[in-house]
Amino acid sequence: MRQIGRLLGILTCVLAGLVLDANALRAQESGQDQSLRVDLELVLLADASGSIDDGEIFFQRQGYAEAITDPDILAAIALGQDGRIAVTYVEWGSAESQEVVVPWSIIDGKASAEAFAEKLMAVPRLAFGRNAIGSALAAGLALIEGNAIDGYRKIIDFSGDSANNWGGLPVEVARQAALAADVSINGLAILCRACESGRPVAYDLEEAFEREIIAGPAAFVVTADGEQSFATAVRRKLLLEIAGVLDEESFRQRLAAAGYDAGAAAR
Repeated sequence: MRQIGRLLGILTCVLAGLVLDANALRAQESGQDQSLRVDLELVLLADASGSIDDGEIFFQRQGYAEAITDPDILAAIALGQDGRIAVTYVEWGSAESQEVVVPWSIIDGKASAEAFAEKLMAVPRLAFGRNAIGSALAAGLALIEGNAIDGYRKIIDFSGDSANNWGGLPVEVARQAALAADVSINGLAILCRACESGRPVAYDLEEAFEREIIAGPAAFVVTADGEQSFATAVRRKLLLEIAGVLDEESFRQRLAAAGYDAGAAAR
């Protein structure tokens, strides 16, 4: 009886596999695409290393929450061919600490943007440890390659107050892997927040980002050197990434050419 039970169990598994294979074949034959098309896959890779305290963690998140719901950002999304983007927010620290704060989310208008922003502010701090930039970039690439989303463009949006790598994967290895996968890396160089203490490092942080971290033909670095500057820099960076333009003037020209009312996106 025990052998019969085992045989029945094996037969059940085989039949289940055949059903799954048949369903997959029918989907393939009917032309169904299991991936979701978007204009952009965007990993927001935010610094949560040891130099960032809890207050700064949520200050950063607030900047991204406000930017993603900005009328111009919503207009940039709407101008895309698919009218939607996929975004995930990840905080990075040590080589063992890259934590997804908000998983892949489709943003296609005000409601989905606000839902993303709400989730972003609701999660406690998750990442800790000394800078492991290479491991952080590798985690961002893994998130892009491991999803079921088909983005016309793919970007890792890296922020940090240092270009030092104290462990984990070498930055250049991770950078080259992103380039090989046709994934661009842009940077937000955080010079200071309150600014009483000056720049966080003695070297030229923007130049170090340009030389060692960013990647891709249209990659760029945006600088933040204070609380108000941080919010402005995040908004500008997202606008350029989502709209796929080199400057805000080009975005305005696209808006005018499309006859699009940016204010309508916020209503």
